[in-house]
Amino acid sequence: MDNNRNFLITIALSVVILTLWQVFYMNPRIESEREIAQIETQQAAEATQALAQSNGENSDIPTPTSGAGAVPGTAGQAAVPADRETAIAGSERVEINTPRISGSINLTGARLDDLLLKDYRVTVDKDSPNIQLLNPSTGPDGYYVETGYVGSEAAGALPGPSTQWTITEGEVLTPDTPVTVSFTNDKGLTFNRTFSVDGNYMFTVSDAVENASGAPVALRNYGRTTRIGTPATSGIYILHEGLIGVTGEEGLQEIDYSDVEEEKRITPGKSSDGWLGITDKYWAVTMIPRTGQDFQPRYTYSGDTTPRYQADYLTDEIVVADGASVTSELMVFAGAKEVNVVDAYETADGVRQFELLIDWGWFYFLTKPMFFLIDWLYKLLGNFGLAILATTVVVKLIFFPLANKSYKSMANMKKVQPAMLEIREKYADDKMKQQQAMMELYKKEKINPLAGCWPILIQIPVFFSLYKVLYVTIEMRHAPFFGWIQDLSAPDPTSIFNLFGLLPYDVPAFLMIGVWPLIMGVTMFLQMRMNPTPPDPTQAMIFNWMPVIFTFMLATFPAGLVIYWAWNNFLSIVQQGVIMKRQGAKIELWDNLAGLFKKKPKPAE
Repeated sequence: MDNNRNFLITIALSVVILTLWQVFYMNPRIESEREIAQIETQQAAEATQALAQSNGENSDIPTPTSGAGAVPGTAGQAAVPADRETAIAGSERVEINTPRISGSINLTGARLDDLLLKDYRVTVDKDSPNIQLLNPSTGPDGYYVETGYVGSEAAGALPGPSTQWTITEGEVLTPDTPVTVSFTNDKGLTFNRTFSVDGNYMFTVSDAVENASGAPVALRNYGRTTRIGTPATSGIYILHEGLIGVTGEEGLQEIDYSDVEEEKRITPGKSSDGWLGITDKYWAVTMIPRTGQDFQPRYTYSGDTTPRYQADYLTDEIVVADGASVTSELMVFAGAKEVNVVDAYETADGVRQFELLIDWGWFYFLTKPMFFLIDWLYKLLGNFGLAILATTVVVKLIFFPLANKSYKSMANMKKVQPAMLEIREKYADDKMKQQQAMMELYKKEKINPLAGCWPILIQIPVFFSLYKVLYVTIEMRHAPFFGWIQDLSAPDPTSIFNLFGLLPYDVPAFLMIGVWPLIMGVTMFLQMRMNPTPPDPTQAMIFNWMPVIFTFMLATFPAGLVIYWAWNNFLSIVQQGVIMKRQGAKIELWDNLAGLFKKKPKPAE
């Protein structure tokens, strides 16, 4: 086994991996994200799309239990507003205004159903609309969080979706000013619901039930996050988008929209802690019950014409004695999945495994440290692109001993090539003796023929970790580099096929070969030319075409990843050149480049 064959095997494996990524990840991702951007822009900028049909509050949602102890479906509203603004204007509300979010609480049901994220926009354009996270159930793409009670008829009319609440304290919900709303039913039960919010994305909904009915009352508290309509997703299985939760002994539950559509109802075991809700690529809406009672989590789908997805829970009975008061609490996270913010809630508020709200994947032990390294360097350098370049240097330093040993072995392989050719000629007709002689030569010269594979193999987990970080973390979303790269998490927007925008037409996605992919291809070409040209014509052809293939493949990857690969190639060229010079091995780069322009001798006739 010689070095060229080992290197070719490694290259072939890399091509297979990248081809699979291209076919199953990157092409679907580009198309789906274009659709998502178009949908979000239309929703946020115009807010005029009419609902063709909407279940709104009319869906007959399956419930965890039947009868009096069930999470209620809600009785109908005849009129269906045609757009989001009309839906918001059609109900009495309490304003929400914090440094990071704005919106309102709907006093019908006392639900969170209007929320905008001030720090995030649909596109990189500074005038692009803000992200609309929550929407009224009767407007386009309803998405809301609601809590209430169920019980027997003896408890009277209990707070639910159609309950009209009254403001008793506060005017605008801010981090410094909570808001309290109240409802008294026909049996003498008074419900005081207090909303508070922190400086980020966590709401606290505290329900106090005062019993003046003259008898003990048994209630059950429920909460639900409901989404009307199937949202556009990235469609890549390495990223989960859909229903999610950490409850009971099951721990993390990731349920795709298609899964719950098929099952209709998914009911894990009861839980005393945890959280559940719905997650998107960058945003999430989750409920964290703090009722002091065990609760039954559940995920459901319903709707014949308009899909409706719901994550909900129902607590065990809460008995309120006559003349007594009982308080239950629900925390609601509704916002951007920022790593430091999410981790802080897990630590400070004791939310079990809340970090899993961000899909770090199976290799989280590599992916999350990679993020923290890039984030730390970003805070130091002020630019995520520079942070990626610095991360590449750090990774190079970590793997320097291994790469150093590998390049030394490769240099020694070049020095003994005359002896290797002599062995091949001597035992040309006896492959067994040829291999034995080669192994003796390797042992004598202390050469590892597999050493040349390591510089490429060790890049694969680092490459994947960086890809995951760029793809799933919101910190990388719309993060600019310099010049034309305004979003490191998106592909290079330029293309050589329209002269990088000089010609007035767009090119197909598979022809989007931008400046950075070309730079990456050139550095890869130069790195491969550091080695002698393989004598076998097939091998030589593969070496010649490999940079071209990788250029097309990586062109659709996030620009930050391509920048990493190009910079890594450049550092590898410098490192390999220095080591080969120290070992006295000839650097083949200049001869190989010159050979490209020499006329090849014509074959003898």
